[in-house]
Amino acid sequence: MKLTIIIPVYNEIKSLNILLNRVLASKVKKQIIIIDDCSTDGSREEIINKFSNKVDKIILHEKNLGKGAAIISAKNYIKGDFVIIQDADLEYDPNQLELFMKEVENSKIEALYGSRVLKKDKYKNIQNFSHKIRIWGNLLLTFISNIINKQNLTDAHTCYKMVRSDIFKKIELKEKGFAFCPELNTKLSNLNVKIHEIPIDYEGRTYQEGKKITAFDGLSAIKAIIKYKFFKNL
Repeated sequence: MKLTIIIPVYNEIKSLNILLNRVLASKVKKQIIIIDDCSTDGSREEIINKFSNKVDKIILHEKNLGKGAAIISAKNYIKGDFVIIQDADLEYDPNQLELFMKEVENSKIEALYGSRVLKKDKYKNIQNFSHKIRIWGNLLLTFISNIINKQNLTDAHTCYKMVRSDIFKKIELKEKGFAFCPELNTKLSNLNVKIHEIPIDYEGRTYQEGKKITAFDGLSAIKAIIKYKFFKNL
């Protein structure tokens, strides 16, 4: 099976080269789609100059539109059997992509998420959220998502969301920012797609190191869950 790896990029020059080389080195059969969301720190030039001949597709936004918009731009180019989102920082190590493909091999799994809090023997990893407020915020948002969507996830807002491509393409994504995550969760729920989870390692960044998501995005997440569960035609 082939895995389509969608990599949204916005001002990640510090980690980009390492990240992309790790993705390229992954042993999974893969298609790599990079979307530069109008970076201004040299990330765009890095992608064009070093990786144009190494990846399958590069999309360049002329305006900063957001993570969700980057994923929407990539949808029409998906060729793999499954699709996964890979952030361009090093919070999620692409060496773990093989775990996902092994999990869905010879199985009927339609959606598989990587949970940052599922490793019972490595619960110290929860400290890697970089701040206690982020830990409790993630738990609260996951709880709300589970109640409304009738799901049983431990980490609803993980970046590592892998979905069977035919299902992913069928979902009409609308959110342009970080609310893409709760939108996808809710629309999978609306399609009665069961989401499975596997434990992953996670190294969270601080805002000083480039973390972009804020408390405002948490409010947007709740709004998106309610919107796409109860007002599906919007």
